[in-house]
Amino acid sequence: MPNPWGYNRMAWTHHDDRPAPWPRPLRVLHWLTVLCVTAAAAIILLRDEVSGRALRTWLLEGHRHAGLIVLVLFVVRVIVRARAAKLPAIPMPPVMRLAAGATHVALYLLLLAMPLLGWAMCSAGDQDVHFFGLTLPRLVAPDDDLADRLQALHVDAAWVLLALVCLHIGAALFHHFGRRDGLLRRMWP
Repeated sequence: MPNPWGYNRMAWTHHDDRPAPWPRPLRVLHWLTVLCVTAAAAIILLRDEVSGRALRTWLLEGHRHAGLIVLVLFVVRVIVRARAAKLPAIPMPPVMRLAAGATHVALYLLLLAMPLLGWAMCSAGDQDVHFFGLTLPRLVAPDDDLADRLQALHVDAAWVLLALVCLHIGAALFHHFGRRDGLLRRMWP
């Protein structure tokens, strides 16, 4: 069957026509990040729906821990990504490659910014941030106005992150079902 997208599949596949997967550490870090971002979002949304001070405090701590784990995973992921051998790119139009690159840069920036904004927001709100028993240093001095601005930024960044995640998922599904180029299989566990 002719290829409607005009690319050479053999340029980036194994000898048996399977796409070359991303290195296992990058795939594991990707899916752990997905899990932690999803957990952070689910926990904070659940917190808004429950009553009881103790439960709400416990859920807020769970949200903070998930966010800080995302920050740790981000650092590890950047290090692993920098040390990983470059895999052959899947052929695609330059505009599509540019859009994919810009989306990935924005996702990486948000995975760094979101936890730092939350941590700074807590510091500005004169709240300690704990991470598995450790009290983390304050990022900024207590300032109620700054805490409010940081909270607004944190929420706005969360909406942008949600939009980019939906775009990322949509693009992966387009590659899988539309282009049938094996891109999704490269990152699948």
